[in-house]
Amino acid sequence: MSQQISVPSELEMRSPEEPLSEEAFDGHGRTPALSESEQQGLVVRLNRIEGQLRGIRRMVQEPRSCLELLQQLAAAEAALSRISLAVLRHHVQNCVPEGIAMGEPEASKRLKELVDIFDRFRK
Repeated sequence: MSQQISVPSELEMRSPEEPLSEEAFDGHGRTPALSESEQQGLVVRLNRIEGQLRGIRRMVQEPRSCLELLQQLAAAEAALSRISLAVLRHHVQNCVPEGIAMGEPEASKRLKELVDIFDRFRK
């Protein structure tokens, strides 16, 4: 089995005071949402949730008791919520401060986006 070697991106290697080069941006004037290691971690968790959902589908087809189904559905929802929280935490710790450091109008835009996403999570 070959071992994959991860090369740190410019974002992971730079000091906070160091400006980003044009290549570090995603084409929309923003840095990429997640580092490669963060992406890999989330993909592993999403794969696990995908397996949970396939198991739930089988439970529905068998059929199983409502209580068993509800327990499994609650577990899958909780796992998705933890992924959402991890992405939100990254956004608050990285993307929002980056936008504020850019000054207006980007600072206002990032803060509005943050309020909007909190509103979506609330529902």
